[in-house]
Parts: sequence; structure tokens; C-alpha cells
Amino acid sequence: MTRNDPCWCGSQKKWKKCHYPKQSLKEQYLKKYGIILKNEEQIVGIRHACRLAATVLDKLCSITKVGVTTNELDQYAKELFEQKNAVSCCIGYGEPPFPKHICTSLNDVICHGIPNDIPLQQGDIVNIDVACILNGYYGDCSKMVALEPIDAEKRRVVDVSLECLNRAAQVLKPNNKLCEIGKAIESYASSQNCSVVDQFVGHGVGIGFHEEPQIAHHYNHSQIPLAAGMTLTIEPMINAGKRSGYIDKDHWTCRTVDKKPSAQWEHTFLITETGYEILTIPDYTLFSNVRPK
Repeated sequence: MTRNDPCWCGSQKKWKKCHYPKQSLKEQYLKKYGIILKNEEQIVGIRHACRLAATVLDKLCSITKVGVTTNELDQYAKELFEQKNAVSCCIGYGEPPFPKHICTSLNDVICHGIPNDIPLQQGDIVNIDVACILNGYYGDCSKMVALEPIDAEKRRVVDVSLECLNRAAQVLKPNNKLCEIGKAIESYASSQNCSVVDQFVGHGVGIGFHEEPQIAHHYNHSQIPLAAGMTLTIEPMINAGKRSGYIDKDHWTCRTVDKKPSAQWEHTFLITETGYEILTIPDYTLFSNVRPK
């Protein structure tokens, strides 16, 4: 029997309009949007990976000081991951393969900065992006660190980018459309004379590093409804000047075209029945026996 055949019950309706088995919401989202709505077991695994990523990120932020190199941060991240039998999502990713375990993006770098041996200086702002795989599940987050004192323009873009993330979180609940995320971000950023980078997006995450859906941080028309069980990143990149960036000679580092500063904050979120949960919350018991750097 095909979907268009008369239903077996004798109603004279087509089978698809009568007793055809209805798809679950999970099946509908996977078929229509390619989105994986996670079950409880998967959510537990993703939560553990996210907490590890967030804890490693906090430890890296705590040692990010004048004179420290981003290569030192990268090496520390590697050591912490190894202690928990986790691996970085970053190293070896893409083409050409990303060469480090974390991304470190300073000043006019929008994202995907590669750690190096140049000491950090007073007045720098740096985004540290940490993503890991733990027991087959993925977590992803980032924060800004300001090496005070910083100038007013850098302060503005750091503060605005954090507020953009906070405002985006407030629209996360079932049945709200994805476009509401970009609207919340860009409406605030533009009110503060900042621009939103549209070359990069947030994304589904958890079973894979980059899953559907893509999460645009600028005004857009996506009508995909949020649904309980979605796990996704929101990671708005906010520029003090023009929104555009260009890729450096290393094929990874993206810089602002006008050399103005850029900032980004990122969390992984779970959409719940009533709203959202931030999954990338540090668990300070994970490394209670680790010697501080």
C-alpha cells in the first residue's frame, strides 16, 4: 500500500489522510530540516562535554595575562583535555587542517586565530574558543579576556558582544523562529554603533561538531521553529567598525577589513520544554587536583 492508496479502514480517504502513521516531532525535524532533536541519554553526554569545554575555557582565561603566549594557552588546553581522555575539536579540522587545539583571536581578529609565540600585551583583547569531544559528544564555547587597561572602543565591542549573546538567549524557547535570534542580536548591536559579522554562523552541535541548523546572527528570514531537544551554539561576532572580514595568508585567521576591534562570546544551549539551558557551565570539581599554572 502506498500513501495515496485508499485507506484499509474503508473510509474512502487516502491512507496518508487517514491511518497513515504520523511522524514524531524528532522524525519531522530530521526529515524536513536535517536537525537532530536529542534524547535524554544524548543530552547527558553533551552536557558533560560542554561542562568540560567550559571548565577548560575558564582555566585558560585565568592564566591569560600580559607576557603569556597563546601557544602556552594552547599547550595547557591540550594537557587538560588529555587528563579527561577528551580531544580538541579544532586540531586537524578543515582544510588545511587547523594546527592547534584552541582558537585565540586578538584585537582585529574576528575568529579562528592560530595560537603563536608572541607574548600578550597590555591593551589586548583576546577571544579564547574551546571545543572538545568527550565520549563521542561535543561541547563548544568562547569568552573574551581584556588585558586592562583597554581603550574605549575595545571596551565597547567586548561589552556589546556579551549583551548580544544575553539578548539572543532570551528568545530561546519552543516555537520561536530562528530568525528571532539574529533580530535580537543585530537590533542591539546596531543601536550601539557596532556591526554583526555575517560570514560566520552559530550551529547545531552535540552529536557532531557542526550540525544543522545554521544560526545566523544578523537579520534573516529563517522560519525554522525552535524545538525541545535542539542543542546549538550562539556565538555572535561583533565589530566596532565594518562587518566584513578577510582571511589571512594562513587560510584560517579572519581579520576585520578596517583593522577595528572585534569581540565574540559563545555558549552551547539546549532548548527545553519551557525555554533553554546553558550547557557550557564550568564544573570546578573536574580539575580539583590540577596544579595551577
